Amino acid sequence: MSNNTYDESDIQVLEGLEAVRKRPGMYIGSTSLRGLHHLVYEIVANSVDEALAGRCDKIEIVIDKGNIITVIDNGSGIPVGKHQQMGIPTLEVVHTILHAGGKFDSNAYGISGGLHGVGASVVNALSEWMEVTVYRDGKTYKQRYEKGITASSLEIIGESSSTGTKTVFKADESIFDSIEYDYEVMLTRYREMAFLNKGVYIKLVDRREEEELLNVLHYEGGISSFVQYLDRNKESLLDVPIYFFNEKDGSSVEVALQYNNKYSETVFSYANNIATIEGGMHVTGFRSALTKVFNDYARKNNILKENDKNLQGEDVREGMTAVLSVKLPEPQFEGQTKSKLGNSYIRTLVEKTVNEKLSGFLEENPQIAKMIMDKTLNASRAREAARKARELTRRKNVFEGNSLPGKLADCSDTDPANCEIFIVEGDSAGGSAKQGRERKFQAILPLWGKMLNVEKSRIDKVLNNEKLHPLITALGTSIAEDFNIEKLRYHKVILMADADVDGAHIRMLLLTFLYRFMRELIEKGYIYIAQPPLFKAEKGKKFFYAYNDKELEKGLEERLWLRKECTIQRYKGLGEMSAIQLWNTTMNPETRTILQVSLDDAMAAESAITDLMGNDVAPRKAFIQKHAKEVTLENLDI
Repeated sequence: MSNNTYDESDIQVLEGLEAVRKRPGMYIGSTSLRGLHHLVYEIVANSVDEALAGRCDKIEIVIDKGNIITVIDNGSGIPVGKHQQMGIPTLEVVHTILHAGGKFDSNAYGISGGLHGVGASVVNALSEWMEVTVYRDGKTYKQRYEKGITASSLEIIGESSSTGTKTVFKADESIFDSIEYDYEVMLTRYREMAFLNKGVYIKLVDRREEEELLNVLHYEGGISSFVQYLDRNKESLLDVPIYFFNEKDGSSVEVALQYNNKYSETVFSYANNIATIEGGMHVTGFRSALTKVFNDYARKNNILKENDKNLQGEDVREGMTAVLSVKLPEPQFEGQTKSKLGNSYIRTLVEKTVNEKLSGFLEENPQIAKMIMDKTLNASRAREAARKARELTRRKNVFEGNSLPGKLADCSDTDPANCEIFIVEGDSAGGSAKQGRERKFQAILPLWGKMLNVEKSRIDKVLNNEKLHPLITALGTSIAEDFNIEKLRYHKVILMADADVDGAHIRMLLLTFLYRFMRELIEKGYIYIAQPPLFKAEKGKKFFYAYNDKELEKGLEERLWLRKECTIQRYKGLGEMSAIQLWNTTMNPETRTILQVSLDDAMAAESAITDLMGNDVAPRKAFIQKHAKEVTLENLDI
């Protein structure tokens, strides 16, 4: 038993913003690239709230050399007068005290995304330094902070004929894994923001290299333009998206939807500009109303006969791309992540809006209605075929938990939280993995050959594809509408493919399948990618592994090894490794590196799957041309 005591002196009280610096993940999710970008988003979100209040229509975001961020808006400017309660300038209150802001008062912001009042103060706490300049009341004010602490008094530095706020900050390198911003990630995020706030100009500039990158994001079409952008590499069935808007008692509903020639459903939902990736009441209302409208139309126009079954939700949503945006005064989000909307009344408003507006549109546009109905009926027939295929496979016990695939080497532990499964390419690598694994908690499932590209297939073909059966059965969750995450047999699903072009292709096919038919596994963080080494350098009895060219060169340099004096093996396949090598480098939890697959940016993921795995060649060609210069020896198949 430990002799360490636990008494009053062990209780710490963190003053001011110390708590944020001590536990940054509690406030921004992580200190990875995702958390770094979240800093910028928090400041931009304040400017967007000004736009929602009708006080701002221009926002500029600049990345300067040294990864210094500047955000400028032409809003009303943060108040600078003395705060009655705190006795210091309000600007200082906003940036140095948690849960201080104008979002709690509906008079200042009727609608906003920032509800907790932690945005600006958290960014300040996690920055090496921050300078805020405010333009209001004919004057220019400025104040500086360092690591969340006020470094200078608020001062008037000049006159001003405009209003707005300018925030400049540098993220603290001692807190983040890296402070190197990804311009493409930021471009995707702020393009989305511009779509959701039509009429607002968002200017994104990157000045870190000699050649400046600049994009002005402005869409008068709003979410209709958003839908067209999402469907840009798909064959749309309509010339322009269906769009409708409705508002009541300070809340509003905006919907744009389009149909294309694909089989998957793409729905993005937002509440006060915040992506609700887990849906919520607004999405429930949208889906139920959509299904009702199409069934009512089909019955009224005798498209569905008296004895025909109703269309199901997945039938009317097949090949549909939609954006649903609601704005409401006091949104109730589940948790700080704000990923699910809980306001029940918004469901009623969305249902009423879709019922009335979409019904009217179909009546007024019979040709478009027929086109959509034909597609939904085809989807219904395919679903029925899939049901029969599913029943057949169940009779064969293919998807039953008590009949696991023959090639699966299962683990002895039955608690999913302790278990992991390696999905391995080929029998050769599968053999090494089975010999090298820790049998108690590691399962191995070898796959043979390239599986079906589900992006080009309906669910009936997916269920009839024998190469997918072992994976579906091993995981235990089933797929599509039968998917049940509670039945997942392993909480780590690790994709382990060869480090060559074929391996990358197999990995992409697997990720496409998981994204389309078991997406919740990705959303919940259960999917991982193994990182086997590319090289083994050996000199005499000494050796080391390297995962890329840079690591190889560094390892040689540290050991003072010359290339001509040692043997360097490049692994093209996992089967080239012995069981012990595979364990030591790729499977041992103590020494391995695995990458967790996340869905931080659903729009980017959707675009990548569509462009890289769809039927159209042009988007893939454009992707290859754009990224050709990034190819290095470590990802080139030679």
